[in-house]
Amino acid sequence: MSLPAAVFLHAQDAAEVRNAATVYGNNMTTGTARSFGMAGAVGALGGDLSSVQINPAGLGIYTKGDLQVTVGRYSYKNTSTMIDHDYSYNKKKKTFDQLGGVIALPLKGSKLKYLNVGVSYVRKNIDDFVASPGDKNVFIDNSWTGSDGKPVLDKLIYDGHKYDRVGHLSKTNISIGGNYNDKLYLGVGFNYHKADLSQWDTYRMKFGSQPKSSVIYDKQSTPYDESSKGYSVAAGAIFKLTDGYRLGIGFESPIWWNIERQATQYLEKGKKKVSDDRDFRSPAKVNLSAALMPVKNLTLSADYSQAITKPKYTSPIEKGSMKEVVNEYFNTSVRYAYEFRMGAEYTIDNLKLRAGYAFAENPVKERNIATLGRDKSITNVRYNNLYVGKENILGFGVGYTFFRSLYIDAAYQNLRYEYDNPFFDGVYYARTSNNSRVKVANKESVVTSVKNQQHNIFLTLGYRF
Repeated sequence: MSLPAAVFLHAQDAAEVRNAATVYGNNMTTGTARSFGMAGAVGALGGDLSSVQINPAGLGIYTKGDLQVTVGRYSYKNTSTMIDHDYSYNKKKKTFDQLGGVIALPLKGSKLKYLNVGVSYVRKNIDDFVASPGDKNVFIDNSWTGSDGKPVLDKLIYDGHKYDRVGHLSKTNISIGGNYNDKLYLGVGFNYHKADLSQWDTYRMKFGSQPKSSVIYDKQSTPYDESSKGYSVAAGAIFKLTDGYRLGIGFESPIWWNIERQATQYLEKGKKKVSDDRDFRSPAKVNLSAALMPVKNLTLSADYSQAITKPKYTSPIEKGSMKEVVNEYFNTSVRYAYEFRMGAEYTIDNLKLRAGYAFAENPVKERNIATLGRDKSITNVRYNNLYVGKENILGFGVGYTFFRSLYIDAAYQNLRYEYDNPFFDGVYYARTSNNSRVKVANKESVVTSVKNQQHNIFLTLGYRF
């Protein structure tokens, strides 16, 4: 008897769903401090290399060349709560976030006033460590053979779980943008994507009769390393309706990924490395943008991004394979997610003050999961915030221009999201003292609630020429 698709997926490949959204999804939102200060709401503003990621027509608004570099300091805290226990983990990291330049080429004697070329490189840290606490009242029955050869009835008590992902995501962009009669801006962009990561998944149990003795279980096919490359294109237009009002529309193609994985496969007598090469397609998006100057020196902007396709493995797929099951899950349990961003920028001579807010919908739909609770209880619980969570971002920034050419921008970002984190079910292998492995296949999950809070700071140095 085979498990239903959704259950089989959850038992083996929940990480596939999470990484499809947070690593391989079309959501590379890093960039300049100006963009971070306005929570990414720069699609119709243009004149900033971050806007090219939303709408490459923003490149056409440039009338001068530009060179810029951005560095940052990430600080995140993951708090995992198990019923009435919680555990928090903090991490801080200095980052190199962005490097880019624009060449503005004026065209005389033509309604096409500028033809601009931009090149940028952005990099995003995707480290994520979640340690979930144990609970002495969450256990399963267990028996083992004593020294006298007789069975001993015992219990295995859940004593904690660790999920760890380390890596980074990068995007190299080459864009061309044009300015037609100061009324219409057009652009097209070509992107090369790269992702490198390592990932682990383990949980620990202890014996009721020997509470100081514990066993660690490694999830089958973890740890693993992935090295991935992808390509995408983007195109867009910005319409200048009046001097104080612009509308923009942009299209982002899917990212066509090739993912190379080196995974650890456990056997009863040790383990071995296995390779897996797969092709994956992220969702395509449409971006709508608006910018308004209601009063002198104040600019308001808003962006709305909508996924119009769903993620999918596109490499040859065998019937009943993991890729087929995950694709079915993507088709039935992943929604066409949206993002909304709004921001403001106020200018006082050479000083600019910025603020913004952004919201991203969880792309994963709600579903029921058989959940292991206290005293061996197993309950079918409906979870509506699985794997990824809804993301809320606040941004604040300041910028200053020196000598009309040199500028510095700084930004603070507050990012928060919460999600339901199932684990424990599926195939794991217990570590033993003689280096052999014991296979277990649990049919129920332990589920914790994870809250991620980030306090990030960014600094951009630029020169216009």
